[in-house]
Formats: sequence, structure tokens, C-alpha cells
Amino acid sequence: MAKAKIYITPKKGVLDPVGKTVEASLHSLGYKNVSNVHIGKYIELEIGGNINSKQAQKQVEEMSKKLLANLIIEDFRFEVE
Repeated sequence: MAKAKIYITPKKGVLDPVGKTVEASLHSLGYKNVSNVHIGKYIELEIGGNINSKQAQKQVEEMSKKLLANLIIEDFRFEVE
């Protein structure tokens, strides 16, 4: 069994309205030195069965490209344990 941690973030230059809202809220709370807030997704999953690390990495990359990340506006990276 393998455990994967997947981090999905907006690509550089892509408008992040949620990040802008959080940034404005932080400013209103007095945190004026905060800038460039980006909100992303974090996903943990387990891959069962008799699978080696290389196979698990290949599966996680395929899953991320096919479903978990929108490759037009998001980047992703992952770790497999």
C-alpha cells in the first residue's frame, strides 16, 4: 500500500478570487504585510494492493492529470510514501 499527498495550486498569473478575498480579509484584520495569497487544494489518498513506488507515482500523476487538477489553470505536485 502507498500513501500519496497531492498539492494543487493556481498557476502563476491565473486570477485567484478566493485568494484575493482572503488577502483582503487578512488586511482588514490588521495583517497589512500579507500579499499574494493563493488558495489551493490538498488531497491525501491511499493506493492499495501490491504496488511499488514507481507504479504508485505513475498512478498519482495520471489521476492528477485526468481528474484532480485542472491543468489549464492549476499546477500540481505530489509525494508518495
